[in-house]
Amino acid sequence: MKVVGNTLSKKEVPRVPEPTLRRLPWYLSNVKLLKQRGECFVSSTQISKETGIDASQIAKDLSYVNIAGRTRVGYKVDTLIAVLEDFLGFTNIHKAFLFGVGSLGGALLRDSGLVHFGLEIVAAFDVNPDLVGTCPEGIPIFHPDEFEQKRAEYGVRIGVLTVPIEIAQSITDKMVAGGIKAVWNFTPFRIRVPEHIVVQNTSLYAHLALMFNRLNCIENNL
Repeated sequence: MKVVGNTLSKKEVPRVPEPTLRRLPWYLSNVKLLKQRGECFVSSTQISKETGIDASQIAKDLSYVNIAGRTRVGYKVDTLIAVLEDFLGFTNIHKAFLFGVGSLGGALLRDSGLVHFGLEIVAAFDVNPDLVGTCPEGIPIFHPDEFEQKRAEYGVRIGVLTVPIEIAQSITDKMVAGGIKAVWNFTPFRIRVPEHIVVQNTSLYAHLALMFNRLNCIENNL
């Protein structure tokens, strides 16, 4: 912490560019694979061969992380894994509520791998009477009317949105009013939130459209 005048201010944390944050988990996954192969050290060049990302870009991305490599040797694998997991927030468990237990929502409930990346879905909400009151994978499903009570009970700040698009905004408004601070949005609807609310859009349909378009371009240029 530094002193400004006669007051204390928190140490400024550099803002990491979003493209860098998107690439860092790729590096982490590939370094873990290298560890499984028995590697003790890894260089930017090695990671580049695994990911197809330029080594200079990898070195630049890792400059945001508090780790130093050894000349002509690289980074110690165990240390790099630990530092990246901590930097990305994967070592702390963040509790979340899931809204919408349809096919996608149900798949997320069954995805035990999320907890390895720091996200634990502790409860879900749905209006389907056949689902309310059930507890798939040990995760209770409640009616949305119980949300505010359960948020206070669980202390959850993150909401995972997998509802139909026609109610995406109304459910988002309900979440924000009830104290949710971050929304992981899986719907193809661009939800509107106040500036202080964090939103991460992950539309499977948008990525499908991008893939189909690129595939079409490649086939037409053959």
